[in-house]
Amino acid sequence: MNDLTPRRIVEQLDTYIVGQAAAKRAVAIALRNRYRRSRVAPEMREEITPKNILMIGPTGVGKTEIARRLASLIGAPFVKVEATKYTEVGYVGRDVESMVRDLVEQAVRMVTEERRAEVADAADRQAVERLIDILQPQTRPPGVQPQQPFVAALGSIFGGGVVHQPPPPPPPPPSEETLRIREQTRAEIERGFYDVRLIEIEVEETPSVPIGVIGGVDQGGDLGEMLGGILPKRRVKKRVTVAEARRIFAQEEAAKLIDQDAVKREALRRASEDGIIFIDEIDKIAGRERMGGPDVSREGVQRDILPIVEGCTVTTKHGPVKTDHILFIAAGAFHMSKPSDLIPELQGRFPIRVELDSLTAADFKTILTQPRNALTEQYKALLAADGVQLEFTEDAIEQIADYAMLVNERSENIGARRLHTMLEKVLEEIAFDAPERTGPVRIDADYVRRRLAGIVEKADVSAYIL
Repeated sequence: MNDLTPRRIVEQLDTYIVGQAAAKRAVAIALRNRYRRSRVAPEMREEITPKNILMIGPTGVGKTEIARRLASLIGAPFVKVEATKYTEVGYVGRDVESMVRDLVEQAVRMVTEERRAEVADAADRQAVERLIDILQPQTRPPGVQPQQPFVAALGSIFGGGVVHQPPPPPPPPPSEETLRIREQTRAEIERGFYDVRLIEIEVEETPSVPIGVIGGVDQGGDLGEMLGGILPKRRVKKRVTVAEARRIFAQEEAAKLIDQDAVKREALRRASEDGIIFIDEIDKIAGRERMGGPDVSREGVQRDILPIVEGCTVTTKHGPVKTDHILFIAAGAFHMSKPSDLIPELQGRFPIRVELDSLTAADFKTILTQPRNALTEQYKALLAADGVQLEFTEDAIEQIADYAMLVNERSENIGARRLHTMLEKVLEEIAFDAPERTGPVRIDADYVRRRLAGIVEKADVSAYIL
């Protein structure tokens, strides 16, 4: 994080997103302020809260992409939610606290994947040993009969109900022949000799008992997880290849090596300290309360969102999480309303406002060619799978960009998303015939005009097709 200066952050965003310099600068400063906050004294650190951002601009100009790429730069938990799916308390629909619970779930997934990567080698070694036990059962070391978890749980609950057996004597050391066979089998597994052989394995499946809503709060948990493994695990036999069994065993062994309590603690910390929540379509709930009307109160939804943005404690199935230091980025087109239509308290919680510019034909041309994940490069990679070497000439790119700009001006302006519909129409025949026509294919301006001119010139037709 020390290397991610605001200038460096903007440079990273420039590799994926065209233009919108003001928005990039705003989010870069907000991200850098998190690092600065971590360097101040603890008593001052708690007083410094994120400066939330309100992005104003039409659809398809990069609002969501800026927030998503920002989170990926630092590996921060990130969720995108639609403001319109939330309803005022008392109505049927999702409550606003669910956005924080979604953020925690994302953080848990991120930390779990990191921990799995850390123990991957050890888990794979254990998986190979289990495979050797199946392929060469005569070399399996004598094991200790494990105590049933359900019986152990009852004993711990009621006390004294289980007779404790004396510890068994240590097993004798394996013979040299056993060690040789196991080492040979291990080497054969590593080089894939047994990959396609079918074997029968037993996997554990914990009974999942959905409980849905508890006490009016959508916890999203299941009874098996809440009871901490008290329910007995069911053993299910499956017939799979050795390669698949190795993957299954590696997952099981990794789960044993990961401290789930530590994962939850780290996930809660990341969600509360580094989390980013992107609230889209916030303009759809803008507007003051009007008397009468059957709609769910838009102002009521704003007032429900307000304490989340201000800072409160939300209860999740993994533990409580404070929202004081979560960065909220709200976005909306504000065609039919304006930011001042939000309630004053919510306006004050988004002190940084940036307006994103509508995209021009020059921007469309850049989007088609320059970003790391440019659309033309994506289509080249897709058709290369069928042996087609796609090539776009300079005038073809310009023609597509001009047509996209023209259709956006005549009909609804959907920004860069128009390029997707344009390219799909241009490449429709080539994509259909690609398996039968391998080799180079050149797309020039004349080909683009033949595919699009008749549609673009008819405004009533282009509104439906493009």
